[in-house]
Amino acid sequence: MIHRRSLLVGLTALAATLLMSAPLRADTPLKIVATTGMIADAARQVGGDMVEVQALMGPGVDPHAYRQTRTDILALTRADLVLWHGLYLEAQMEAFMADLAGKVPVVAVAEGLPRDLLRGHDDYDGKFDPHLWMVPELWKLVVLELRDALIAARPEASETFTANAADYVDRLDRLGAYAAESLAKVPESRRVLVTAHDAFGYFGEAYGFEVLGIQGISTESEVGLNRIGALVDLLVEREVGAVFVESSVSDRNVRALVEGAAAKGHEVRIGGELFSDAMGPDGSYEGTYIGMMDHNVTVIARALGADVPPRGMDGKLSAGG
Repeated sequence: MIHRRSLLVGLTALAATLLMSAPLRADTPLKIVATTGMIADAARQVGGDMVEVQALMGPGVDPHAYRQTRTDILALTRADLVLWHGLYLEAQMEAFMADLAGKVPVVAVAEGLPRDLLRGHDDYDGKFDPHLWMVPELWKLVVLELRDALIAARPEASETFTANAADYVDRLDRLGAYAAESLAKVPESRRVLVTAHDAFGYFGEAYGFEVLGIQGISTESEVGLNRIGALVDLLVEREVGAVFVESSVSDRNVRALVEGAAAKGHEVRIGGELFSDAMGPDGSYEGTYIGMMDHNVTVIARALGADVPPRGMDGKLSAGG
């Protein structure tokens, strides 16, 4: 694991060197390819009119299992800057990114965060939970890393990128305040969040929820009957009333929990669909990072007994969201 961290740090340093040594023309947009929708959205917010951003992974796509396609490879090799998350989120793309970094500037925007802010996991010795976007206060640190990558690529636009990032961080702070206020309204006895995989660990730590994922941090982890049985017993014993499906993960295991609890005389309902590793539909409010998180916070809070606006922070959520 030490070797992998050293490699990623080295790749980031190499990318910065390449960026600074080969400045791009100021009159052309910076062509950015980002792996996830969350990173792409942040790049658009910070870059504004000075960037053209392509996201490889759209709505409903699982980054843990994603492998680059031939079309992706063409886009990545032609990019001025490639932004990916790191922290083993895009696990199937790591070797490719290591090779690509020798040809194109590549930055892993989450790798630079202080390790004391990151969650470890018993199932993944030496690795960290990558799901930082689940807490706006953490995601804004990633946004600042992304800002620095854009400044390195186009130093003459540093003032614009800095101003745009500051404005976006202000909006993330407002989102974080809404999340904290809304989730604090959930009765303490109901603050149990059961989801398809362990993507909400940072969320739980930030907002005081016990989080139980059927699968581990990666959706590639196996789920045994023992795990399903243990969670069914917990739902019955704790009288948990709602569980949640995820847009980028099959709902099969979550529905097995509902059926298992019903067989034991306890009714559990699907509290809603959450956006865990991918955002909502392109062009929608939920297809932005702020909309994605507004949706998650609002759906979780309402399903678990809090009185919060059904259309979210600014009334922008889709009807029934």
